[in-house]
Amino acid sequence: MQRDLLVESQRFPIAGTFTISRGSKTEAEVICCMISEGHFSGRGECVPYRRYGETMESVIAAIEVVRGDLANRMDRGGLLRAMPAGAARNALDCALWDLEAKMSGKPAHTGVCAAPRAITTAYTLSLGTPEAMAAQAAANAARPLLKVKIGGENDIERIRAVVAAAPNSKIILDANEGWTDDNIEANLAAAAELGIALIEQPLPAGQDEILRRIDHAVPICADESVHEAADLEKLRGLYDAVNIKLDKAGGLTAAILLRNKARELGLSIMVGCMVGTSLAMAPAVLLAQDADFVDLDGPLLLARDRSPGLVYQGSIVSPPEPALWG
Repeated sequence: MQRDLLVESQRFPIAGTFTISRGSKTEAEVICCMISEGHFSGRGECVPYRRYGETMESVIAAIEVVRGDLANRMDRGGLLRAMPAGAARNALDCALWDLEAKMSGKPAHTGVCAAPRAITTAYTLSLGTPEAMAAQAAANAARPLLKVKIGGENDIERIRAVVAAAPNSKIILDANEGWTDDNIEANLAAAAELGIALIEQPLPAGQDEILRRIDHAVPICADESVHEAADLEKLRGLYDAVNIKLDKAGGLTAAILLRNKARELGLSIMVGCMVGTSLAMAPAVLLAQDADFVDLDGPLLLARDRSPGLVYQGSIVSPPEPALWG
């Protein structure tokens, strides 16, 4: 029996504006893939990311290249060999996981983790003035983990303002490649003084050799510098942790390989996300069960999520129900 593939572009409004060092956005643009076989269907979602040269059009085109192979029942291993890491492979890989779960009657978590539990996710604060970021932090000061977007001038003032406004929250800083060799040591020292837990990708990918020579006063996490397991060897000695995102790795299958290799190398694990819906977060919640840091707040940043969605209670996110995924 052949499989059918449905590909849809979808847009979900963001609550307000989401700003990082590279720009702002007011909606999440996602691609949803549905793979059907007989009476069963599986879904997966991806978020094309321009930082990696992806657009909605290019990702859909990449998906269409393998339509015939999917119709002839290509499995996840074949998909891993046929497509490069990236958003297109992620949507298809996650759809195949969901389809396999529906057809077998076995939940997807059996291939990823033990019985999944609710986990604590970070909540992201957009880049802004120190005063604006302090206001965001104060409004979310009850959350146990905040992820703070920085990456420009006056970052030390921003960090101080956020810490003062949310003194009981653990804080991750995400510079999105916005620091330089000239300011990284001063910024790291300030972050250490203020008790920051982790710093994501302070320098541009490929321009981070200084990390081998300077003191890591706060653990440093690779994001844009790592996509899949093959990237890890060249990062040894540069980073203390890796941020695993399904859209970068190219699906849950590749993300598991990346997680396992990172653990072998003694790296801490963060499981993160692009700004997407609960469908994109669902497989990542399973991957994140034993992660050191979790950043799966995409639906919390939206004005409207898909239904049914993940259940969030404050910063606690529960595993997905089969009606959503897996």
